[in-house]
Amino acid sequence: MAYIKRIRDKVGHEPLIMTSASGALLNDQGAVLLQSRADTGDWGFPGGYMEYGESFVDTLKREFKEDGGFEVTPIKLLQLMDQDFYTYPNGDKVQPINAFFLVKLANHKHFATKPTETNETKFWSLDQQPPHFFNGQHEEMWQILRKELDK
Repeated sequence: MAYIKRIRDKVGHEPLIMTSASGALLNDQGAVLLQSRADTGDWGFPGGYMEYGESFVDTLKREFKEDGGFEVTPIKLLQLMDQDFYTYPNGDKVQPINAFFLVKLANHKHFATKPTETNETKFWSLDQQPPHFFNGQHEEMWQILRKELDK
């Protein structure tokens, strides 16, 4: 987050292309882990923006642990998403380039999530979509995951 803050201190709310990674973790019943975001209260897949020098996989692992409370290993890249746009409540504008992965647990430890990023986590049945997704990209990821699992 320090990298993003340094950039925002220089450019303010100007539109930025931001690179991110997120993941879908399924439990034994086939439900997917989502986080209620601290900034909006909306639901989304654990993940976030890349720090300078990270790879997509590095970002996925770090952000999933911070936002979802689990250490994960990517199984498959489900989609590279590059045509979404979002304005945060504070006015920051982004075009998030997101690598969306299917993941599995690396171990069975559960970690505390960052309270500045996550209100709560919950496994959601793919038959019961959450009431409010964080943005259109997360809603699209929901549909991508459903299509992948229908194969």
